[in-house]
Amino acid sequence: MKSKYILMVMACVFFVVACNGKKSQKRQNDQEPPSADEIIKHMDENGDGVLSKDEVQGPLKEMFAEIDSNKDGSLSLEEIEKAPKPEGGRPQR
Repeated sequence: MKSKYILMVMACVFFVVACNGKKSQKRQNDQEPPSADEIIKHMDENGDGVLSKDEVQGPLKEMFAEIDSNKDGSLSLEEIEKAPKPEGGRPQR
């Protein structure tokens, strides 16, 4: 009987530790900025692989002219990768 109780307690402790570890990892991932590839996949409405000024939002829209280094009116993967990164990670939802 005592061994069953100890086994049950150990299982509960393991479960709690495992769940808390996943929450901590998720919080860290949410604080990392998205990659340039993720940004394009998320915002590229017409699927041409680049972002026009009409497709972008937030800091990309505000800094579009600066980021568009070749002045072709769109942001390529390379231009987004070279863009200055916002400080403080992703905004809270």
